[in-house]
Amino acid sequence: MAEHREFFYRRLHSLLGVVPIGIFLVQHLVVNHFAVYGEESFNKAAGFLHNLPFVLLLETFIIYLPILFHAILGVYIVFVAKNNVKRFGFFRNWMFYLQRITGIITLVFIAWHVFETRVQVALGNVDVDYSLMEGILTNPVMFWFYLIGVVSAVFHFANGLWGFFVSWGFAQSPRSQKIVTYATLIVFLFVSYIGVRTLIKFAYGV
Repeated sequence: MAEHREFFYRRLHSLLGVVPIGIFLVQHLVVNHFAVYGEESFNKAAGFLHNLPFVLLLETFIIYLPILFHAILGVYIVFVAKNNVKRFGFFRNWMFYLQRITGIITLVFIAWHVFETRVQVALGNVDVDYSLMEGILTNPVMFWFYLIGVVSAVFHFANGLWGFFVSWGFAQSPRSQKIVTYATLIVFLFVSYIGVRTLIKFAYGV
């Protein structure tokens, strides 16, 4: 019974990493990328999301609770998981380790980012607009913190997407797993570019 329950939790952990967390990550970075087109474009995009009906309810059940479950189980997996040299080769085992490391980095980054933005908004201290992010990211220390955090989050999502396709039975053969590897690499590079380009715009105005 315990094994079946753990199997279910791990499947759910994998699923939530893609839907809704992964989708939210990509959507969040795409919306932030409007900053590249100017302050007004970003403020309009951010304002549209902030003013959605039932936004707190949506954030709680579609973002925060799934992230909380994924994070708690993820930390557990970090401490109990072992690499599988018989099933996966040298490259995949490195990806296995990096998945755990980026998971911890991403957890710390998300907690701080939420505190700097959503919590401060709830306390009435700031508004989520271009000036807020510009003020944060013009600090060199925060710029590098956000850079590492964003790249780690995107890697964790892209590599987790590979694990999702394998664990859910969509990519079982070596050939299909290789195809998914290249596909998720493209996802990582493309989404990372969107995120990093936005950070550079906020920090340096270019």
